[in-house]
Formats: sequence, C-alpha cells, structure tokens
Amino acid sequence: MSTLAPAIKPAETIPDTEQVPEPGEPTSAHIVKTKPGENAAAKVLEARIYGTPLEALCGHVWVPSRDPKQLPLCEKCKDIYEMYRTFNDGLNERPSE
Repeated sequence: MSTLAPAIKPAETIPDTEQVPEPGEPTSAHIVKTKPGENAAAKVLEARIYGTPLEALCGHVWVPSRDPKQLPLCEKCKDIYEMYRTFNDGLNERPSE
C-alpha cells in the first residue's frame, strides 16, 4: 500500500498596502480626500496643528507642514480631480475655489 505525501505549496505573500507617511520635504501639493460637506482647508489646518497624516486623492499620505501654494500641484491628484469634475456638477475648476 502506498501513501501519498501532502502537496507542498509555496508561501503566500500578501503585499502590505497600508500607506505610511513619507518623511522629507514635499515635492508637490496634493488634493486632500474629503467626505461630503467636509472642508478641505479646515482638515489641512487641523492636521498641521495636531500632526496627523492626511490622504490625497492620489493615495499619497503625508503630514502637512508648509504652505502648499508654494509647490506645484500633484499631476495624479489633478487628473483624478478633473475626472470627478466630469461626473459631478458644481465642482469648481480648482479644488481651492
């Protein structure tokens, strides 16, 4: 009587998708993800005061520390915002308006 050995499978790796705030100087300004009725400027100000991370439309996570108007706008955030504008009436041409 012969016995079959159990099949050996390779270890399954699950990618770590949790976003971690990136250290260093920011290279571009991002558009903050907000919920309906939430004020993006107030959310950024609160994050600057308390040092809490924010998530941008592009998925970038950071703790705001300087005036974003001094940096170029993130192209990924800009493209995503433009797509939202296409499908949502009432959104301004720029998110700060």
